[in-house]
Amino acid sequence: MKLVVMIPAHNEERTITEVIKEIPGNAAEKVEVLVINDGSTDKTSEIAKEAGARVIDLKRNIGLGNAFREGLDTALGMNADIIVNIDADGQYNPKEIPKLIEPLLGGGADIVLGSRFNGSIEYMPLHKRIGNKLMTRVTSGVSGIALSDSQTGFRAFSREAALRLNTIFNYTYVQETIIQAANKGLKVIEVPCEFRRRDGKSRLISNIFLYAKQAISIILRTYLNHKPLKVFLYIGGFVFFLGAIFGSSVLYRYFQTGLVSPYYPTTILTAVLIIVGFQIIMLGLLADIINNNRRLMEEIMYRLKDKRIL
Repeated sequence: MKLVVMIPAHNEERTITEVIKEIPGNAAEKVEVLVINDGSTDKTSEIAKEAGARVIDLKRNIGLGNAFREGLDTALGMNADIIVNIDADGQYNPKEIPKLIEPLLGGGADIVLGSRFNGSIEYMPLHKRIGNKLMTRVTSGVSGIALSDSQTGFRAFSREAALRLNTIFNYTYVQETIIQAANKGLKVIEVPCEFRRRDGKSRLISNIFLYAKQAISIILRTYLNHKPLKVFLYIGGFVFFLGAIFGSSVLYRYFQTGLVSPYYPTTILTAVLIIVGFQIIMLGLLADIINNNRRLMEEIMYRLKDKRIL
C-alpha cells in the first residue's frame, strides 16, 4: 500500500522541513512526500527538496484550490493508494497520519477529516474559531453530512475518492470537496486531531471577511452545480406561486365586477411573475441536462485518471 502525503505550500521555508521530518515513514508500506510549491518567493522549494520531498514548482501563486487539485492529480499519477493532505505551517501534527488513514484501510470511509474541535486546539483566535464554526454549520447543512470541522486542512482520501473528486475553484478546496463527496455517495467521517499554535500569520485567511465571502460563494456554486433542477424549481416555483396569488385576486374581482381595467397594475405584475417563474423553471430543466452531461464527462475523466482501470 502506497501513501502519498501532499503539502501545498506558499512561503513556508521556516516550517516545511519540520513538517516533512515529522511524517512517519512506517505509516504505510511505502510513503512519499509531495510538496506543491505554490509560487513561493522564498526558499520553500529548495528546503523541501533537501528534506527529501518531491516538489512541484508552480511558477506563480495560483491559489490553494488549484494547488490542491495539482497535488491530487500528481499523487494519483504516482499510483497512490491513499493520499493525505496536510498544511505546511506545522499546525497539524504529521505523527497523527496513521490515525487519520486507519478508517480508510478498514474500508469504513472514503474521506477522513482531522477534526480540531473534537481534538485539541492549542491556540485559535476567537474570530477564526467563530468563522470555522459558522462555515462548518453551513457546509454541513448544504452537504447533509454532520461535521464538527469542515474547514480542516488535515484530511485523507482513498484512491477512489481522489479519482471521483474534481475541484474547480481557485481559492480553497475544503468546502467543495465535502459537498462533492456527499453528492457522489462517498462516505466522510472525522477523527480527532491536534491543532498547534502557528508561527506567523495565515497565508490563506489574512482577511476573515474576504474568506467568508469566498467560502460562501464556493458553497453556493458547488451546490448549484450538483442540484441545479432543485434550486431553479424552488426559485421558479416561488415566483410562479406569487404570480398565481396576485392573479387569483384579479380573477376574484373580475368575477365580482366584470371589470379588469381598474386592476391593470396587478394584472401586469401577475403576468410578469408567472412568465418569469416559468422561465426560471425552464432554466432549471436546461441546467439539469447540462448537469447530466457533466456527470458523463466526470465518468470519462475518472477512467482516464485511473490508468490501472484502462
